[in-house]
Amino acid sequence: MTDTPREGGYRPGYEVAAEQVLQLIARLGLRPGDRMPTENDLARQLGTSRTVVREAVKILSALGRVRAQKGRGLYVADDEGMLGAGMLASFFLPTDLDHIYMLFEFRRAQEMETSRLAAHRAAPAELRAIEDAAALCRRGFESGRADLFNEGDDAFHTAVATASHNMFLQIAVREARRLQIQSAIIGLRGSVGGHAAKAVEEHDAIHQAIRAGDAEAAAHAAAAHLDNTLDDYRREIQQRLFSSAG
Repeated sequence: MTDTPREGGYRPGYEVAAEQVLQLIARLGLRPGDRMPTENDLARQLGTSRTVVREAVKILSALGRVRAQKGRGLYVADDEGMLGAGMLASFFLPTDLDHIYMLFEFRRAQEMETSRLAAHRAAPAELRAIEDAAALCRRGFESGRADLFNEGDDAFHTAVATASHNMFLQIAVREARRLQIQSAIIGLRGSVGGHAAKAVEEHDAIHQAIRAGDAEAAAHAAAAHLDNTLDDYRREIQQRLFSSAG
């Protein structure tokens, strides 16, 4: 495998291979604790050398995504990695509003950068995944089906993060969204009201900017999406406060 062009230079083969291993894990539906293909099998499936795969495995092991057991092979790691549940959950309280607002700030920075990078790096298949996720979210809203809306919303943000080709951002986006879902005090998940109509249009704006390769427009659209979502959370909190006071 040769190095791959990227904005500002070339990507090392082992970095590309590390991303492809993660994609393979997802495609095979492997869960934490499941045994993975051997390094030789991975090299064959990825069309690269075992040396490149070995370097990729070292990266994924450091990230806590893969566990190598001497004499036994490779396994999907049991934990969420160094940016995973153990680290973030140790200080995040889903009922602390200050923490929730800080989480939105964190997500805003993440989503702006993943959208910006995706505009430069998204492959055709990744653009289709973003488009399909946005369409699923729209179908969920139009049909009033919260399950489809939420599935599309998760798929959309995941697809944009994947298209950024930055594994650290992919992990961080996934974990931040998981923590936000824990914020049951706000309870917007499971509903297709409130900000959902705007969210559908905002997803389309992000997708169109990424497709056009306009990095700053994509980042701006992502920021607007997170800002509007936060405004909706704040309105919901105020309504609950007023209703409880009455």
